[in-house]
Amino acid sequence: MSGNKSALHGSPFFGLISTLHDGAVGLAVSSCLVNLLTLTGSFFMLQVYDRVIPGRSLPTLAGLAIIVVTLYAFHGVLEIIRYRLLAQIGRAVDRRFSGAAFLSVALSASRPLRSGDGLQPVRDIDTVRNFLSGPGPGALFDLPWMPFYLLLCFMFHSWIGLTALIGAFIVTGLALLMEARSREPERQTASILSERMAFAGAARRNSEAVSGMGFAHALSARWSEISDRHLSSHLHTAALVNSLSTLSRSTRMLLQSAVLAVGAVLVIRQEASAGIMIASSILVSRALAPMELAISQWRGFTAARQAWARLDHKVPTGHGTRQRVDLPAPRQSLTLENLHLAAPGSRNAIIRAISLDVYAGEAVGIVGRSASGKSSLARGIVGLWPALAGEVQLDGASLSQWAPEALGRHIGYLPQDVSLFEGTVAENIARFDPDASSKAIIAAARAAGVYDMIVGLPEGFETRIGEQGSVLSAGQRQRIGLARALYRDPFLIVLDEPNSNLDIQGEQALTQAIQGVRARGGVLIVIAHRASALVAVDKVLILEDGRAKAFGPKDEVLKPEQKPAAATGSFVRLLRAGSEVRS
Repeated sequence: MSGNKSALHGSPFFGLISTLHDGAVGLAVSSCLVNLLTLTGSFFMLQVYDRVIPGRSLPTLAGLAIIVVTLYAFHGVLEIIRYRLLAQIGRAVDRRFSGAAFLSVALSASRPLRSGDGLQPVRDIDTVRNFLSGPGPGALFDLPWMPFYLLLCFMFHSWIGLTALIGAFIVTGLALLMEARSREPERQTASILSERMAFAGAARRNSEAVSGMGFAHALSARWSEISDRHLSSHLHTAALVNSLSTLSRSTRMLLQSAVLAVGAVLVIRQEASAGIMIASSILVSRALAPMELAISQWRGFTAARQAWARLDHKVPTGHGTRQRVDLPAPRQSLTLENLHLAAPGSRNAIIRAISLDVYAGEAVGIVGRSASGKSSLARGIVGLWPALAGEVQLDGASLSQWAPEALGRHIGYLPQDVSLFEGTVAENIARFDPDASSKAIIAAARAAGVYDMIVGLPEGFETRIGEQGSVLSAGQRQRIGLARALYRDPFLIVLDEPNSNLDIQGEQALTQAIQGVRARGGVLIVIAHRASALVAVDKVLILEDGRAKAFGPKDEVLKPEQKPAAATGSFVRLLRAGSEVRS
Protein backbone atom coordinates (compact mmCIF):
# COMPACT_ATOMS: atom_id res chain seq x y z
CA MET A 1 0.00 0.00 0.00
CA SER A 2 2.91 2.33 0.66
CA GLY A 3 3.68 2.52 -3.06
CA ASN A 4 0.30 4.18 -3.67
CA LYS A 5 0.51 6.78 -0.91
CA SER A 6 0.96 9.79 -3.11
CA ALA A 7 -2.06 8.87 -5.18
CA LEU A 8 -4.11 8.15 -2.11
CA HIS A 9 -3.24 11.47 -0.53
CA GLY A 10 -3.96 13.33 -3.72
CA SER A 11 -7.42 11.85 -4.09
CA PRO A 12 -8.39 9.80 -1.03
CA PHE A 13 -11.77 8.58 -2.26
CA PHE A 14 -10.56 7.42 -5.67
CA GLY A 15 -7.47 5.98 -4.01
CA LEU A 16 -9.79 3.97 -1.82
CA ILE A 17 -11.82 2.80 -4.78
CA SER A 18 -8.65 1.81 -6.64
CA THR A 19 -7.95 -0.76 -3.96
CA LEU A 20 -11.07 -2.57 -5.16
CA HIS A 21 -10.64 -2.46 -8.93
CA ASP A 22 -13.46 -4.77 -9.94
CA GLY A 23 -16.01 -2.88 -7.84
CA ALA A 24 -14.80 0.45 -9.23
CA VAL A 25 -15.19 -0.74 -12.81
CA GLY A 26 -18.73 -1.94 -12.14
CA LEU A 27 -19.53 1.35 -10.46
CA ALA A 28 -18.16 3.36 -13.39
CA VAL A 29 -20.19 1.32 -15.91
CA SER A 30 -23.42 1.65 -13.94
CA SER A 31 -22.81 5.40 -13.48
CA CYS A 32 -22.33 5.76 -17.24
CA LEU A 33 -25.64 4.05 -17.99
CA VAL A 34 -27.44 5.99 -15.26
CA ASN A 35 -26.29 9.32 -16.65
CA LEU A 36 -27.24 8.39 -20.20
CA LEU A 37 -30.69 7.31 -19.06
CA THR A 38 -31.06 10.58 -17.12
CA LEU A 39 -31.43 12.32 -20.50
CA THR A 40 -34.77 10.53 -20.91
CA GLY A 41 -36.82 13.34 -19.35
CA SER A 42 -35.21 16.09 -21.40
CA PHE A 43 -35.62 14.32 -24.73
CA PHE A 44 -39.16 13.22 -23.88
CA MET A 45 -40.03 16.86 -23.22
CA LEU A 46 -38.35 17.88 -26.49
CA GLN A 47 -40.35 15.35 -28.51
CA VAL A 48 -43.65 16.21 -26.83
CA TYR A 49 -43.30 19.93 -27.56
CA ASP A 50 -41.83 19.57 -31.03
CA ARG A 51 -43.67 16.54 -32.41
CA VAL A 52 -46.68 15.43 -30.36
CA ILE A 53 -48.32 18.82 -29.75
CA PRO A 54 -47.77 20.30 -33.26
CA GLY A 55 -48.87 17.06 -34.91
CA ARG A 56 -51.67 16.35 -32.41
CA SER A 57 -50.57 12.69 -32.54
CA LEU A 58 -51.79 10.54 -29.63
CA PRO A 59 -50.20 7.34 -31.04
CA THR A 60 -46.82 9.12 -31.03
CA LEU A 61 -47.39 10.20 -27.43
CA ALA A 62 -48.34 6.64 -26.45
CA GLY A 63 -45.22 5.24 -28.10
CA LEU A 64 -43.02 7.81 -26.41
CA ALA A 65 -44.70 7.09 -23.06
CA ILE A 66 -43.94 3.37 -23.37
CA ILE A 67 -40.30 4.11 -24.21
CA VAL A 68 -39.98 6.56 -21.30
CA VAL A 69 -41.52 4.14 -18.79
CA THR A 70 -39.12 1.43 -19.94
CA LEU A 71 -36.07 3.69 -19.77
CA TYR A 72 -37.02 5.01 -16.33
CA ALA A 73 -37.48 1.44 -15.11
CA PHE A 74 -33.94 0.62 -16.28
CA HIS A 75 -32.75 3.85 -14.66
CA GLY A 76 -34.25 2.86 -11.31
CA VAL A 77 -32.79 -0.66 -11.47
CA LEU A 78 -29.33 0.69 -12.32
CA GLU A 79 -29.51 3.21 -9.44
CA ILE A 80 -30.31 0.35 -7.05
CA ILE A 81 -27.43 -1.68 -8.49
CA ARG A 82 -25.07 1.27 -8.11
CA TYR A 83 -25.90 1.84 -4.46
CA ARG A 84 -25.64 -1.87 -3.75
CA LEU A 85 -22.22 -1.86 -5.39
CA LEU A 86 -21.21 1.03 -3.15
CA ALA A 87 -22.49 -0.85 -0.10
CA GLN A 88 -20.48 -3.93 -1.12
CA ILE A 89 -17.38 -1.79 -1.65
CA GLY A 90 -17.87 -0.36 1.84
CA ARG A 91 -18.24 -3.87 3.20
CA ALA A 92 -15.07 -5.00 1.41
CA VAL A 93 -13.15 -2.02 2.79
CA ASP A 94 -14.36 -2.91 6.27
CA ARG A 95 -13.31 -6.53 5.89
CA ARG A 96 -9.93 -5.59 4.50
CA PHE A 97 -8.97 -2.98 7.07
CA SER A 98 -11.06 -3.57 10.21
CA GLY A 99 -8.80 -6.37 11.45
CA ALA A 100 -5.71 -4.21 11.01
CA ALA A 101 -7.49 -1.27 12.66
CA PHE A 102 -8.34 -3.43 15.67
CA LEU A 103 -4.75 -4.66 15.90
CA SER A 104 -3.62 -1.04 15.82
CA VAL A 105 -5.83 -0.41 18.86
CA ALA A 106 -4.91 -3.65 20.64
CA LEU A 107 -1.17 -3.05 20.20
CA SER A 108 -1.28 0.66 21.04
CA ALA A 109 0.77 0.11 24.23
CA SER A 110 3.90 -0.26 22.09
CA ARG A 111 3.22 2.91 20.07
CA PRO A 112 3.67 6.60 20.92
CA LEU A 113 1.01 8.02 23.20
CA ARG A 114 -1.64 10.05 21.38
CA SER A 115 -4.55 12.12 22.55
CA GLY A 116 -8.03 10.63 22.43
CA ASP A 117 -9.41 7.30 23.52
CA GLY A 118 -7.27 5.24 21.13
CA LEU A 119 -10.27 4.02 19.13
CA GLN A 120 -9.84 6.42 16.20
CA PRO A 121 -8.82 3.69 13.67
CA VAL A 122 -12.03 1.78 14.38
CA ARG A 123 -14.12 4.93 13.99
CA ASP A 124 -12.27 5.74 10.78
CA ILE A 125 -13.31 2.40 9.30
CA ASP A 126 -16.95 3.17 10.19
CA THR A 127 -16.66 6.66 8.67
CA VAL A 128 -15.33 5.35 5.34
CA ARG A 129 -17.90 2.56 5.17
CA ASN A 130 -20.82 4.84 6.01
CA PHE A 131 -19.72 7.37 3.38
CA LEU A 132 -19.51 4.67 0.72
CA SER A 133 -23.02 3.52 1.60
CA GLY A 134 -24.51 7.01 1.19
CA PRO A 135 -25.30 9.24 -1.80
CA GLY A 136 -21.95 11.06 -1.79
CA PRO A 137 -19.93 8.62 -3.95
CA GLY A 138 -22.69 8.52 -6.56
CA ALA A 139 -22.47 12.30 -6.90
CA LEU A 140 -18.69 12.09 -7.31
CA PHE A 141 -19.05 9.52 -10.08
CA ASP A 142 -21.64 11.73 -11.78
CA LEU A 143 -19.40 14.82 -11.77
CA PRO A 144 -17.33 13.79 -14.85
CA TRP A 145 -20.57 13.86 -16.88
CA MET A 146 -21.08 17.57 -16.33
CA PRO A 147 -19.07 18.52 -19.50
CA PHE A 148 -21.19 16.09 -21.50
CA TYR A 149 -24.40 17.80 -20.38
CA LEU A 150 -22.91 21.23 -21.10
CA LEU A 151 -21.93 20.05 -24.59
CA LEU A 152 -25.53 19.05 -25.24
CA CYS A 153 -26.63 22.53 -24.12
CA PHE A 154 -24.23 24.07 -26.66
CA MET A 155 -25.69 21.73 -29.30
CA PHE A 156 -29.16 23.13 -28.53
CA HIS A 157 -27.87 26.70 -28.88
CA SER A 158 -24.67 28.57 -28.10
CA TRP A 159 -26.45 31.06 -25.79
CA ILE A 160 -28.02 28.24 -23.80
CA GLY A 161 -24.63 26.54 -23.56
CA LEU A 162 -22.91 29.78 -22.48
CA THR A 163 -25.50 30.41 -19.76
CA ALA A 164 -25.09 26.86 -18.48
CA LEU A 165 -21.29 27.20 -18.56
CA ILE A 166 -21.37 30.38 -16.44
CA GLY A 167 -23.56 28.61 -13.90
CA ALA A 168 -21.21 25.61 -13.87
CA PHE A 169 -18.25 27.89 -13.12
CA ILE A 170 -20.14 29.49 -10.24
CA VAL A 171 -21.13 26.15 -8.68
CA THR A 172 -17.64 24.74 -9.18
CA GLY A 173 -16.20 27.81 -7.47
CA LEU A 174 -18.51 27.19 -4.52
CA ALA A 175 -17.25 23.60 -4.32
CA LEU A 176 -13.62 24.75 -4.31
CA LEU A 177 -14.45 27.30 -1.63
CA MET A 178 -16.09 24.55 0.39
CA GLU A 179 -12.94 22.44 0.12
CA ALA A 180 -10.66 25.27 1.20
CA ARG A 181 -12.80 26.47 4.11
CA SER A 182 -14.02 23.17 5.57
CA ARG A 183 -10.85 21.05 5.75
CA GLU A 184 -9.36 22.50 8.94
CA PRO A 185 -12.70 22.93 10.82
CA GLU A 186 -13.56 19.30 10.08
CA ARG A 187 -10.17 18.17 11.39
CA GLN A 188 -10.58 20.18 14.58
CA THR A 189 -14.10 18.86 15.12
CA ALA A 190 -12.90 15.27 14.77
CA SER A 191 -10.03 15.91 17.21
CA ILE A 192 -12.31 17.41 19.85
CA LEU A 193 -14.80 14.56 19.38
CA SER A 194 -12.01 12.05 20.05
CA GLU A 195 -11.03 13.94 23.21
CA ARG A 196 -14.67 14.03 24.29
CA MET A 197 -15.14 10.28 23.85
CA ALA A 198 -11.86 9.57 25.66
CA PHE A 199 -13.01 11.61 28.67
CA ALA A 200 -16.37 9.83 28.76
CA GLY A 201 -14.64 6.45 28.57
CA ALA A 202 -12.27 7.36 31.42
CA ALA A 203 -15.20 8.48 33.57
CA ARG A 204 -16.96 5.18 32.93
CA ARG A 205 -13.88 3.09 33.74
CA ASN A 206 -13.33 5.00 36.99
CA SER A 207 -16.97 5.28 37.99
CA GLU A 208 -16.37 3.61 41.38
CA ALA A 209 -13.78 6.20 42.39
CA VAL A 210 -15.93 9.01 41.01
CA SER A 211 -19.00 7.87 42.93
CA GLY A 212 -17.12 6.94 46.09
CA MET A 213 -15.29 10.26 46.41
CA GLY A 214 -18.11 12.41 45.10
CA PHE A 215 -16.36 14.36 42.37
CA ALA A 216 -18.85 13.57 39.59
CA HIS A 217 -20.00 17.20 39.49
CA ALA A 218 -16.42 18.40 39.13
CA LEU A 219 -15.95 16.05 36.19
CA SER A 220 -19.27 17.25 34.80
CA ALA A 221 -17.86 20.77 34.60
CA ARG A 222 -14.90 19.48 32.62
CA TRP A 223 -17.25 17.48 30.39
CA SER A 224 -19.34 20.59 29.75
CA GLU A 225 -16.23 22.52 28.74
CA ILE A 226 -15.18 19.84 26.25
CA SER A 227 -18.74 19.46 24.96
CA ASP A 228 -19.06 23.21 24.46
CA ARG A 229 -15.86 23.27 22.41
CA HIS A 230 -17.09 20.33 20.34
CA LEU A 231 -20.51 21.89 19.83
CA SER A 232 -19.03 25.24 18.81
CA SER A 233 -16.70 23.58 16.32
CA HIS A 234 -19.50 21.36 15.00
CA LEU A 235 -21.94 24.26 14.58
CA HIS A 236 -19.29 26.42 12.88
CA THR A 237 -18.54 23.67 10.37
CA ALA A 238 -22.22 22.86 9.85
CA ALA A 239 -23.08 26.53 9.31
CA LEU A 240 -20.34 26.85 6.71
CA VAL A 241 -21.36 23.73 4.82
CA ASN A 242 -25.09 24.50 4.99
CA SER A 243 -24.58 28.09 3.83
CA LEU A 244 -22.56 27.08 0.80
CA SER A 245 -24.94 24.21 0.08
CA THR A 246 -27.94 26.56 0.20
CA LEU A 247 -26.14 29.05 -2.02
CA SER A 248 -25.35 26.29 -4.51
CA ARG A 249 -28.97 25.12 -4.58
CA SER A 250 -30.24 28.66 -5.04
CA THR A 251 -27.73 29.20 -7.85
CA ARG A 252 -28.90 26.07 -9.63
CA MET A 253 -32.55 27.08 -9.36
CA LEU A 254 -31.77 30.59 -10.58
CA LEU A 255 -29.73 29.20 -13.45
CA GLN A 256 -32.56 26.90 -14.45
CA SER A 257 -34.87 29.89 -14.66
CA ALA A 258 -32.19 31.89 -16.51
CA VAL A 259 -31.86 29.15 -19.13
CA LEU A 260 -35.64 29.09 -19.47
CA ALA A 261 -35.61 32.86 -19.99
CA VAL A 262 -32.81 32.62 -22.58
CA GLY A 263 -34.72 29.85 -24.30
CA ALA A 264 -37.87 31.97 -24.35
CA VAL A 265 -35.95 34.80 -26.03
CA LEU A 266 -34.62 32.34 -28.61
CA VAL A 267 -38.15 31.02 -29.24
CA ILE A 268 -39.48 34.55 -29.72
CA ARG A 269 -36.66 35.25 -32.16
CA GLN A 270 -37.46 31.88 -33.80
CA GLU A 271 -33.92 30.59 -33.18
CA ALA A 272 -35.10 27.63 -31.09
CA SER A 273 -38.23 25.59 -30.54
CA ALA A 274 -40.34 25.44 -27.39
CA GLY A 275 -39.14 21.86 -26.87
CA ILE A 276 -35.51 22.98 -26.83
CA MET A 277 -36.38 25.73 -24.35
CA ILE A 278 -37.98 23.28 -21.87
CA ALA A 279 -35.51 20.46 -22.47
CA SER A 280 -32.45 22.69 -21.99
CA SER A 281 -33.84 23.99 -18.69
CA ILE A 282 -34.20 20.43 -17.41
CA LEU A 283 -30.82 19.45 -18.84
CA VAL A 284 -28.99 22.31 -17.10
CA SER A 285 -30.63 21.39 -13.82
CA ARG A 286 -29.41 17.82 -14.28
CA ALA A 287 -25.92 18.97 -15.27
CA LEU A 288 -25.45 20.90 -12.02
CA ALA A 289 -27.29 18.45 -9.73
CA PRO A 290 -24.19 16.27 -9.04
CA MET A 291 -22.18 19.31 -8.01
CA GLU A 292 -24.97 20.52 -5.75
CA LEU A 293 -25.28 17.05 -4.19
CA ALA A 294 -21.51 16.83 -3.78
CA ILE A 295 -21.51 20.15 -1.90
CA SER A 296 -24.35 19.02 0.37
CA GLN A 297 -22.39 15.81 1.09
CA TRP A 298 -19.06 17.60 1.49
CA ARG A 299 -18.83 17.04 5.23
CA GLY A 300 -19.13 13.31 4.75
CA PHE A 301 -16.61 13.40 1.92
CA THR A 302 -14.13 15.43 3.98
CA ALA A 303 -14.55 13.14 6.99
CA ALA A 304 -14.08 10.03 4.82
CA ARG A 305 -11.01 11.53 3.14
CA GLN A 306 -9.40 12.39 6.48
CA ALA A 307 -10.29 8.97 7.89
CA TRP A 308 -8.78 7.25 4.85
CA ALA A 309 -5.60 9.33 5.14
CA ARG A 310 -5.25 8.37 8.83
CA LEU A 311 -5.78 4.70 8.01
CA ASP A 312 -3.26 4.92 5.20
CA HIS A 313 -0.67 6.43 7.57
CA LYS A 314 -1.27 4.55 10.79
CA VAL A 315 -2.90 1.20 10.09
CA PRO A 316 -0.60 -1.42 8.56
CA THR A 317 -2.40 -3.93 6.36
CA GLY A 318 0.38 -6.51 6.40
CA HIS A 319 1.30 -6.10 2.71
CA GLY A 320 4.97 -6.30 1.97
CA THR A 321 5.97 -7.88 5.29
CA ARG A 322 8.91 -10.18 4.94
CA GLN A 323 8.68 -13.88 5.61
CA ARG A 324 10.22 -14.89 8.93
CA VAL A 325 12.03 -18.11 9.69
CA ASP A 326 10.17 -19.84 12.52
CA LEU A 327 12.66 -20.05 15.36
CA PRO A 328 12.48 -22.99 17.76
CA ALA A 329 10.90 -22.45 21.15
CA PRO A 330 13.39 -20.83 23.55
CA ARG A 331 14.68 -23.18 26.24
CA GLN A 332 17.96 -21.80 27.54
CA SER A 333 18.28 -18.15 28.49
CA LEU A 334 17.05 -14.56 28.64
CA THR A 335 19.72 -11.93 27.96
CA LEU A 336 19.57 -8.18 28.40
CA GLU A 337 22.49 -6.63 26.59
CA ASN A 338 23.23 -2.97 27.44
CA LEU A 339 19.48 -2.27 27.32
CA HIS A 340 18.24 1.32 27.16
CA LEU A 341 14.48 1.94 27.18
CA ALA A 342 12.18 4.93 26.75
CA ALA A 343 8.43 5.29 26.44
CA PRO A 344 7.28 4.86 22.81
CA GLY A 345 7.78 8.09 20.91
CA SER A 346 10.17 9.52 23.51
CA ARG A 347 13.97 9.75 23.48
CA ASN A 348 14.32 10.26 27.23
CA ALA A 349 15.73 7.01 28.58
CA ILE A 350 14.01 5.52 31.63
CA ILE A 351 16.15 2.37 31.72
CA ARG A 352 19.88 2.79 31.15
CA ALA A 353 22.56 0.21 30.37
CA ILE A 354 20.98 -2.88 31.95
CA SER A 355 22.89 -6.09 31.20
CA LEU A 356 22.16 -9.48 32.72
CA ASP A 357 21.77 -13.16 31.88
CA VAL A 358 19.04 -15.37 33.29
CA TYR A 359 19.14 -19.08 32.56
CA ALA A 360 16.50 -21.78 32.45
CA GLY A 361 15.20 -22.61 35.91
CA GLU A 362 16.13 -19.23 37.39
CA ALA A 363 13.84 -16.57 38.85
CA VAL A 364 14.93 -12.96 39.26
CA GLY A 365 13.27 -10.50 41.61
CA ILE A 366 13.45 -6.85 40.55
CA VAL A 367 13.18 -4.38 43.42
CA GLY A 368 13.58 -0.66 43.88
CA ARG A 369 11.75 2.42 45.00
CA SER A 370 8.75 3.80 43.12
CA ALA A 371 9.65 5.34 39.74
CA SER A 372 12.95 3.46 39.64
CA GLY A 373 11.95 1.90 36.28
CA LYS A 374 10.78 -1.56 37.32
CA SER A 375 7.56 -1.65 35.25
CA SER A 376 9.34 0.03 32.33
CA LEU A 377 11.95 -2.73 32.36
CA ALA A 378 9.17 -5.33 32.40
CA ARG A 379 7.61 -3.75 29.30
CA GLY A 380 10.96 -3.82 27.54
CA ILE A 381 11.62 -7.46 28.44
CA VAL A 382 8.32 -8.64 26.91
CA GLY A 383 8.79 -6.42 23.83
CA LEU A 384 6.09 -3.82 24.52
CA TRP A 385 8.61 -1.01 24.43
CA PRO A 386 11.24 -1.08 21.68
CA ALA A 387 14.82 -0.61 22.83
CA LEU A 388 16.54 2.73 22.35
CA ALA A 389 19.81 0.81 22.41
CA GLY A 390 20.87 -2.71 23.23
CA GLU A 391 18.76 -5.85 22.90
CA VAL A 392 16.54 -8.32 24.67
CA GLN A 393 17.38 -11.86 23.54
CA LEU A 394 15.86 -15.28 23.99
CA ASP A 395 18.39 -18.07 23.42
CA GLY A 396 20.63 -15.50 21.75
CA ALA A 397 17.98 -14.29 19.26
CA SER A 398 16.67 -10.72 19.61
CA LEU A 399 12.93 -10.32 20.06
CA SER A 400 12.71 -8.60 16.65
CA GLN A 401 13.53 -11.93 14.98
CA TRP A 402 10.27 -13.42 16.22
CA ALA A 403 6.89 -12.86 14.62
CA PRO A 404 4.65 -11.19 17.24
CA GLU A 405 2.21 -14.09 17.56
CA ALA A 406 5.02 -16.65 17.72
CA LEU A 407 6.79 -14.61 20.40
CA GLY A 408 3.56 -14.26 22.37
CA ARG A 409 3.27 -18.05 22.71
CA HIS A 410 6.58 -18.11 24.60
CA ILE A 411 5.82 -15.19 26.95
CA GLY A 412 3.55 -14.92 29.95
CA TYR A 413 2.96 -11.39 31.23
CA LEU A 414 1.01 -10.19 34.23
CA PRO A 415 0.96 -6.36 34.16
CA GLN A 416 0.64 -4.25 37.25
CA ASP A 417 -2.90 -3.25 36.29
CA VAL A 418 -4.63 -6.53 35.57
CA SER A 419 -7.22 -6.12 32.83
CA LEU A 420 -9.52 -8.97 31.90
CA PHE A 421 -12.03 -9.06 29.05
CA GLU A 422 -15.76 -9.58 28.99
CA GLY A 423 -16.18 -13.32 28.55
CA THR A 424 -15.78 -16.49 30.55
CA VAL A 425 -13.01 -17.36 32.97
CA ALA A 426 -11.85 -20.08 30.58
CA GLU A 427 -11.67 -17.68 27.63
CA ASN A 428 -9.58 -15.23 29.61
CA ILE A 429 -7.16 -17.89 30.84
CA ALA A 430 -6.81 -19.26 27.29
CA ARG A 431 -6.12 -15.76 25.89
CA PHE A 432 -9.26 -16.23 23.76
CA ASP A 433 -7.54 -18.98 21.78
CA PRO A 434 -10.35 -20.59 19.70
CA ASP A 435 -8.44 -23.89 19.68
CA ALA A 436 -7.76 -23.97 23.41
CA SER A 437 -8.16 -27.38 25.01
CA SER A 438 -9.78 -27.94 28.39
CA LYS A 439 -6.64 -29.78 29.47
CA ALA A 440 -4.41 -26.75 28.82
CA ILE A 441 -6.82 -24.36 30.58
CA ILE A 442 -7.10 -26.56 33.64
CA ALA A 443 -3.32 -27.06 33.71
CA ALA A 444 -2.80 -23.28 33.74
CA ALA A 445 -5.35 -22.87 36.53
CA ARG A 446 -3.66 -25.57 38.60
CA ALA A 447 -0.21 -24.09 37.96
CA ALA A 448 -1.47 -20.73 39.26
CA GLY A 449 -3.13 -22.41 42.26
CA VAL A 450 -6.49 -20.97 41.27
CA TYR A 451 -8.34 -24.15 40.22
CA ASP A 452 -10.28 -24.54 43.49
CA MET A 453 -11.28 -20.88 43.46
CA ILE A 454 -12.58 -21.12 39.88
CA VAL A 455 -14.65 -24.27 40.41
CA GLY A 456 -16.16 -22.53 43.43
CA LEU A 457 -17.63 -19.84 41.18
CA PRO A 458 -21.34 -20.17 40.22
CA GLU A 459 -20.58 -21.64 36.79
CA GLY A 460 -16.97 -22.61 37.27
CA PHE A 461 -14.78 -22.02 34.23
CA GLU A 462 -17.83 -20.86 32.24
CA THR A 463 -18.58 -18.00 34.63
CA ARG A 464 -18.85 -14.73 32.74
CA ILE A 465 -16.77 -12.10 34.51
CA GLY A 466 -18.14 -8.88 32.98
CA GLU A 467 -16.26 -5.99 31.49
CA GLN A 468 -12.73 -5.78 32.92
CA GLY A 469 -13.60 -8.66 35.24
CA SER A 470 -16.02 -6.52 37.25
CA VAL A 471 -17.74 -9.60 38.71
CA LEU A 472 -14.50 -10.65 40.43
CA SER A 473 -12.55 -9.17 43.31
CA ALA A 474 -9.16 -7.55 42.70
CA GLY A 475 -7.41 -10.60 44.15
CA GLN A 476 -9.41 -12.98 41.96
CA ARG A 477 -8.60 -10.93 38.86
CA GLN A 478 -4.92 -11.02 39.74
CA ARG A 479 -4.91 -14.79 40.22
CA ILE A 480 -6.78 -15.42 36.96
CA GLY A 481 -4.31 -13.05 35.27
CA LEU A 482 -1.52 -15.24 36.65
CA ALA A 483 -3.19 -18.31 35.17
CA ARG A 484 -3.39 -16.51 31.82
CA ALA A 485 0.33 -15.77 32.03
CA LEU A 486 1.05 -19.47 32.71
CA TYR A 487 -1.20 -20.78 29.93
CA ARG A 488 0.60 -23.39 27.78
CA ASP A 489 3.80 -23.13 29.86
CA PRO A 490 5.61 -20.19 28.21
CA PHE A 491 9.40 -20.05 28.62
CA LEU A 492 9.59 -16.42 29.78
CA ILE A 493 7.19 -15.17 32.44
CA VAL A 494 7.19 -11.58 33.70
CA LEU A 495 5.07 -10.74 36.73
CA ASP A 496 4.69 -7.09 37.72
CA GLU A 497 3.73 -6.88 41.41
CA PRO A 498 1.79 -10.16 41.22
CA ASN A 499 0.89 -10.15 44.94
CA SER A 500 -0.35 -6.56 45.33
CA ASN A 501 -3.96 -7.76 45.90
CA LEU A 502 -3.37 -11.25 47.27
CA ASP A 503 -4.15 -12.68 50.69
CA ILE A 504 -1.94 -15.22 52.44
CA GLN A 505 -3.48 -18.12 50.51
CA GLY A 506 -2.94 -16.29 47.21
CA GLU A 507 0.68 -15.52 48.09
CA GLN A 508 1.31 -19.16 48.89
CA ALA A 509 -0.17 -20.12 45.50
CA LEU A 510 2.06 -17.51 43.84
CA THR A 511 5.17 -18.96 45.51
CA GLN A 512 4.23 -22.45 44.35
CA ALA A 513 3.62 -21.13 40.82
CA ILE A 514 7.09 -19.57 40.73
CA GLN A 515 8.63 -22.81 41.97
CA GLY A 516 6.70 -24.73 39.33
CA VAL A 517 8.04 -22.49 36.54
CA ARG A 518 11.59 -22.99 37.78
CA ALA A 519 11.11 -26.73 38.06
CA ARG A 520 10.01 -27.06 34.43
CA GLY A 521 12.96 -24.97 33.18
CA GLY A 522 11.32 -21.61 32.56
CA VAL A 523 12.71 -18.13 33.19
CA LEU A 524 10.77 -15.90 35.54
CA ILE A 525 11.03 -12.17 36.31
CA VAL A 526 9.17 -10.92 39.38
CA ILE A 527 8.78 -7.21 40.12
CA ALA A 528 7.95 -6.70 43.75
CA HIS A 529 7.33 -4.16 46.48
CA ARG A 530 6.39 -6.83 49.00
CA ALA A 531 9.03 -9.30 50.16
CA SER A 532 6.62 -12.24 50.04
CA ALA A 533 6.86 -12.30 46.23
CA LEU A 534 10.62 -12.95 46.48
CA VAL A 535 10.49 -16.12 48.56
CA ALA A 536 10.94 -18.43 45.57
CA VAL A 537 13.39 -16.31 43.51
CA ASP A 538 17.11 -17.05 43.54
CA LYS A 539 18.48 -13.77 42.15
CA VAL A 540 17.69 -10.11 42.81
CA LEU A 541 18.22 -7.01 40.68
CA ILE A 542 18.08 -3.67 42.51
CA LEU A 543 17.13 -0.72 40.31
CA GLU A 544 17.82 2.89 41.16
CA ASP A 545 16.96 5.71 38.74
CA GLY A 546 16.76 3.25 35.86
CA ARG A 547 20.19 1.71 36.47
CA ALA A 548 21.28 -1.59 37.99
CA LYS A 549 22.43 -0.90 41.54
CA ALA A 550 23.13 -4.53 42.33
CA PHE A 551 22.49 -7.92 40.75
CA GLY A 552 23.26 -11.40 41.94
CA PRO A 553 22.10 -14.24 44.21
CA LYS A 554 19.36 -13.12 46.56
CA ASP A 555 21.24 -13.99 49.74
CA GLU A 556 24.27 -11.96 48.63
CA VAL A 557 22.39 -8.91 47.38
CA LEU A 558 20.24 -8.74 50.50
CA LYS A 559 22.87 -9.87 53.04
CA PRO A 560 22.95 -7.82 56.28
CA GLU A 561 26.53 -6.53 56.00
CA GLN A 562 25.87 -4.84 52.64
CA LYS A 563 25.55 -1.07 52.94
CA PRO A 564 23.55 0.20 50.01
CA ALA A 565 22.90 3.84 49.27
CA ALA A 566 20.49 5.54 51.64
CA ALA A 567 17.73 5.86 49.04
CA THR A 568 17.73 2.14 48.34
CA GLY A 569 18.96 0.91 51.68
CA SER A 570 15.74 1.35 53.62
CA PHE A 571 13.78 -0.37 50.88
CA VAL A 572 16.20 -3.33 50.80
CA ARG A 573 16.14 -3.60 54.59
CA LEU A 574 12.33 -3.84 54.45
CA LEU A 575 12.57 -6.56 51.83
CA ARG A 576 15.21 -8.40 53.82
CA ALA A 577 13.18 -8.21 57.01
CA GLY A 578 10.06 -9.41 55.20
CA SER A 579 11.99 -12.26 53.61
CA GLU A 580 13.31 -13.37 57.00
CA VAL A 581 9.82 -13.29 58.49
CA ARG A 582 8.42 -15.34 55.59
CA SER A 583 11.21 -17.90 55.84
